[in-house]
Amino acid sequence: MEQGTDRRWMILAVFALVAVGIVGAILIGRAGGEDSSSTKTDTDTKPTVEVPDGAPPKELVEQDLVEGTGPEAKSGDEVTVQYVGVGFESGEEFDASWGGEPFPFTLGTGGVIAGWDQGVEGMKVGGRRELIIPPDLAYGPEGRPPAIGPNETLIFVIDLLEVK
Repeated sequence: MEQGTDRRWMILAVFALVAVGIVGAILIGRAGGEDSSSTKTDTDTKPTVEVPDGAPPKELVEQDLVEGTGPEAKSGDEVTVQYVGVGFESGEEFDASWGGEPFPFTLGTGGVIAGWDQGVEGMKVGGRRELIIPPDLAYGPEGRPPAIGPNETLIFVIDLLEVK
């Protein structure tokens, strides 16, 4: 009987050590041993775009959500992106390439709105950038009815997939 009790204690001790190891690994990961920020801005999934509080900015605002590590986009390059567009005032998505084909364009040639030409330049492949684009760098007083009203500020989250 005593030998069976010793064996049970030994099994319990092994389980306790394994549990302590798992908990320790989790705590180390949360303390900075692993960079878990990439899970919030994973460029393989469609981003959620949130409208910031306050009045819309009067100038282009660029914020890197994920900094890419590939080639840098320069004026004249053909780039391919995935994107989501949301109206600043409405908070409603008006366009997205997710669920369809990525969008190619030549950077700096006026083939897209000026906010994109300015905001995508300098991104690196693999990056995700949020652009808040004032009307004068978007569709201006005409808008783009019915989805984009006159003088509407736009928010885009853009993933740079390729630079040629």
